[in-house]
Amino acid sequence: MQNNESLSESDINRIIEMAWEDRTTFDAIESQYGLKEQKVKELMRERLKSSSYKLWRKRVYGRKTKHLSKRDFTVGRHKSYDHNKF
Repeated sequence: MQNNESLSESDINRIIEMAWEDRTTFDAIESQYGLKEQKVKELMRERLKSSSYKLWRKRVYGRKTKHLSKRDFTVGRHKSYDHNKF
């Protein structure tokens, strides 16, 4: 498991970006960067302005899409309606 000190600035920026995305789960962040949900929250608290952190926490709190086990849908590859149409 990586800690904040061993992450590059670009990794940290990507983690913050992923954390802001509604459909990116904490599980996905953990599998890519080794940071559990609590560590992501700590990273966000350290790196964001206080008002931005509070806004993010308000958005994330209780959101089903941020937790893979709470989702009521599966994520698959997107397939366009126009795909293979003649």
